[in-house]
Amino acid sequence: MNGQLRSRKASQISLKGKIQMIRIIDSHCHIYPDGIALKAVNAVDHFYDKLPTCHYDGTVATLLSSGKEAGISHFIVHSVATSPQQVSRINQFLARSVAESEGHFTGLGTMHPESEDLKGDLREIMALGLKGIKIHPDIQKFPVDSPSAMRIFELCEDQGLPICVHTGDYRYDYSNPSRVERVLKAFPRLKFIGAHFGGWSVWKEALNKLSDYPNLTVDTSSSFFWLTLDQTRELVKGYGPERVMFGTDYPFWPQKQDIDHLLKLDLSDEDYEEIFWKNVTDLFHIS
Repeated sequence: MNGQLRSRKASQISLKGKIQMIRIIDSHCHIYPDGIALKAVNAVDHFYDKLPTCHYDGTVATLLSSGKEAGISHFIVHSVATSPQQVSRINQFLARSVAESEGHFTGLGTMHPESEDLKGDLREIMALGLKGIKIHPDIQKFPVDSPSAMRIFELCEDQGLPICVHTGDYRYDYSNPSRVERVLKAFPRLKFIGAHFGGWSVWKEALNKLSDYPNLTVDTSSSFFWLTLDQTRELVKGYGPERVMFGTDYPFWPQKQDIDHLLKLDLSDEDYEEIFWKNVTDLFHIS
């Protein structure tokens, strides 16, 4: 592990014209084993009809080096199982990656609603030391309010585990805001993270339907390319900075570019601290 990265606790950034030190945590990062990383990244790129950006290769080493360059000191990492048979193998990879990161990673396990042993999957996730769950209804192809998905949410609520959910896609009906709202209503104690400001590509609809649910936190990942500064400011204000977490969706977007977009909003220092690190550390109990 690079010693400079290991010792870096905060990044020098300009807040209101003054250079200040602030900790930055990336709350939304996909990682893959080196041997399949580029294939996995290209598959996701194809799923989205080719994202309009030059992406990274999806490996752990590149995440650490690109994060260092952007001034990011900690990363929430995860991956998605496209079949129940992949669940255990992916979770073991994530746990190894966390253990080898020297404190720079917090890992979220994957689950699949078609698994025959959801309880067993969750037990393994917790035994591996992973701190939550990540699911992607649109890629895994299940409605987020289906009975099997609701069982995952029920288990997470019972265990107090946060669950990060890909939300929104104008092309599909798996995770639209109306379906997400049913989940938030059904599980008021669930720590639900709505990726991509609660509804990728349907940001306004998501804000209107979901912003009043206190059990919802959102992250900023894969959104800024399509949002103006005024639209981003409206989303941050609508959800409240205390419920917004900075995330980039590594490996699909330049991390420094996303940081710069947020800094252009001219929020208060306190708001930036909440978005860049405090909300993440509170949710995942990161020291």
